[in-house]
Amino acid sequence: MSAQTPFALLELTEVSKSFGGIQAVRDLTFRLVSGRVTGLVGPNGAGKTTMFNLVTGFLPADSGSIRYREHDITRWQPYQISRIGIARSFQDVRIFPRMSALDNVMVAAQDQAGERVIWAMVGFQRVGKEEHHNRERSLGYLEFVGLADKARVFAQDLSYSEQKLLALARMLATEADCLLLDEPMAGLDPGTRHRINQLIRELVPRGKTICLIEHNLDVVQEACDWLAFLDQGRVLAEGPPSEIVGDPKLAEIYFGA
Repeated sequence: MSAQTPFALLELTEVSKSFGGIQAVRDLTFRLVSGRVTGLVGPNGAGKTTMFNLVTGFLPADSGSIRYREHDITRWQPYQISRIGIARSFQDVRIFPRMSALDNVMVAAQDQAGERVIWAMVGFQRVGKEEHHNRERSLGYLEFVGLADKARVFAQDLSYSEQKLLALARMLATEADCLLLDEPMAGLDPGTRHRINQLIRELVPRGKTICLIEHNLDVVQEACDWLAFLDQGRVLAEGPPSEIVGDPKLAEIYFGA
């Protein structure tokens, strides 16, 4: 299959998750098609973030299956899922505040030789070459998100908008093909929202498949090729953004009118 041929990169089949008597996700079936930006929308409590937590192994599914490419990842741990190409962001910005922006990106790289004791002791030449390569690559990610001039700045000294961009650069450093973004534009000014939208659109031709949760309907119409509307832990409707946003029945559920 060519890289240009769309296919289901990630597939959830009849996945359910309960917390006590609360059914957060109920028989959820969803396909994330490669090579496009898909948005998850719906009212608060619809199960969007829970779905991300299930896909990335932060929560175990009660039933159903989750597949990524040829792998059944339903019972995998988060570190295993990360290694096969799925990365996620969180609603809160999770960075290392007392590390520079560059170091924040460098530590996100997967499977570094220097992380293993034996290589750190006897393979120092290889470790040194790998670190140099990682540094150059990380600087490239910072340049991509517009933070190259802040490489030496402590993450805690960046503005909130810059920290959001840093979080995106950290995700890219994992070299994951599937990026799950949980409200990446929340709390941002219109200019930064537009900038992140542009970056997201630029990532698709680079081989990334993106799924994002977003409450701002203007944002999802600008950023997304496809929308899935969730309510009460299920997908109620899917389609182009204009079709989903313009559906009066879905709008009634979304706004609680």
